[in-house]
Amino acid sequence: MKFDHYMGSKNRPMIRGRITILLFFCLACALLDAHAQDAGKTLAERLGFSRDAKLLIVHADDVGVTHSVNSATIKALDTGLVNSASIMVPCPWFPEIADYAKSHPALDFGLHLTLTSERIYYRWGPVASKDRVSGLVDENGYFHHDWTLSTKINPQEVELELRAQIDRAYAMGIHPTHLDSHQYRLISSGKDLFEVFLRVAHAYKLPFFVARDWFKEQSYLESSLTPADIVLDHTITIAPTVPPEKWAEFYKTALRNLQPGVTEFVIHVAFADDEMKAATRERDTWGAAWRQRDFDFFTSSEFRQLLQEQNIKLVTWRQLANTAHP
Repeated sequence: MKFDHYMGSKNRPMIRGRITILLFFCLACALLDAHAQDAGKTLAERLGFSRDAKLLIVHADDVGVTHSVNSATIKALDTGLVNSASIMVPCPWFPEIADYAKSHPALDFGLHLTLTSERIYYRWGPVASKDRVSGLVDENGYFHHDWTLSTKINPQEVELELRAQIDRAYAMGIHPTHLDSHQYRLISSGKDLFEVFLRVAHAYKLPFFVARDWFKEQSYLESSLTPADIVLDHTITIAPTVPPEKWAEFYKTALRNLQPGVTEFVIHVAFADDEMKAATRERDTWGAAWRQRDFDFFTSSEFRQLLQEQNIKLVTWRQLANTAHP
């Protein structure tokens, strides 16, 4: 008995070690199996919907540009029909919307990462020190109107500025649910800048707006992504070629023809008041009247009814983020 007891106690650590290894192996297999099953699911299925479900994010861009944009966005979010938005940290009215986002943490606010200042008289510049991102600014210290007129953009300066914008948002109490790119600059300006966008998003563990619709035109998008990245199925935004009298019809047609999967409507809301007219007076595109039309349609009972008729379900970036980091 003493011999058996001695041998049993002596071998017990070895047995425990083998059991631990076996448990780790079983856990690893289970995780791999779960990952394989999840990889085979559509984004809709990962959100808990059927494969053929029509899911929609109604996303208001450019929050923080003006008080008018902020007010209209808040009112649109209050309806529940516009259910997501993104904030431009470098813009003059950022502190107002930062305070609102801080006091309404359940809302789906992302960051609209900004590297250009496209208006003639209503301007903004970098969050980072201008001497550290000198290639991103013009002779007056503002972001360039358009990169086609500027010097070559330095990816290192871009990364520095993106991180500065995100850090300021967190410092002012915003906990963003996602990242996207003002004027799609980080999407459409080549692989180097897109990879900066990815690197920054991964560093902050935030999903970022990219859609399969863009893969054909910008092939480097798909090749740069990792298996863990969230990719929307479709995106829809209205174009300057749509006349004002056809505005609502464009959106109604898009809703009636919405494809299964996750689609983002990229919209721009504001009130056509004196402030907004002055800020955007040099051209009509994305101007005061444009934004008022978007606000009017996406807060209307007609839009609500179309969602019901077409069995379209609204989802948010917060829900999408939970599929990657449950």
